[in-house]
This record gives sequence, C-alpha cells and structure tokens, in this order.
Amino acid sequence: MFTTENDNIKVPGFRRRVITNWIREVAELKGKRIGEITYVFCDDRFIRRLNKKSLNHDYETDILTFDNCVDDLLFADIVISLETIDSNATIFGEPSYRELLRVMIHGVLHLCGYRDATEEEQETMRQEEDAALALLPEKYEEIWTKRS
Repeated sequence: MFTTENDNIKVPGFRRRVITNWIREVAELKGKRIGEITYVFCDDRFIRRLNKKSLNHDYETDILTFDNCVDDLLFADIVISLETIDSNATIFGEPSYRELLRVMIHGVLHLCGYRDATEEEQETMRQEEDAALALLPEKYEEIWTKRS
C-alpha cells in the first residue's frame, strides 16, 4: 500500500496499520470498499513530470490520484510529493505529518466522488478532510514516527 518512486525518497514513518484502518473506515463511511490503493511517495521533480505527462499540467502538485475504481470498490494509485507536502505545511502553519494525512485522505475522498474544482466543492472537500482527520487518535504524534 505504501511505496516510493526511488531509493532517495523515504516512506513516511507512521503506524501503517492505524493509517490503513483509518483509510478503510473513511471509505466505508462513504459507502465504498477498499480494493487496493497504492500510495507512491515522490519528490517535486517526479510529480511535475507525471503531471505534465498525465494531465498536460507543467507544474508541481501535492497529489495525483489515478482512479481505477470498479463500482464501489476502490482501486487507485495515489502519488504524493513529499517536498510539496513539506512546503504546504510551512505555508499553512501545520506539521508536515498532519498535512500528509490530509492529502492522503484527500485522494481517497476523490475516489469516493468528492471534487474540488469550485470554491463550494473545495469547502465541502475541506470539511470532509477535517471529519476524516477527526477519526484519528487525538494526538497525531501517536501514529507518527520519523521518516524511515
């Protein structure tokens, strides 16, 4: 479920079972089941190339979600730039691990049918992200370790 684009990128350190169960719980609350979701952690250079190739967008982004869902069964590759996560965390005044968790569930919410093209959709997405984050233990630090 968790991998990296190359050996120079370290998989974020978190209690994988807790995160996997959390993702499953959020999906089930939305009436979906997890088939297989693979998170690929990468750098800005890689995600920019992929964004250009896949969507013809020549810029970095925090996440690209490749939806291969079948009905209510979720299958996807979710690519996340850890560099952009760290940059955004600084901008938003959030710890990097919290921003990463938000972006990880953002991809799942897309798979569940949520969009973020308009301001109204973005507000709904943010509310759904917050609701999902609230399902985690009160102290995120309890599920987080150093990048390994």
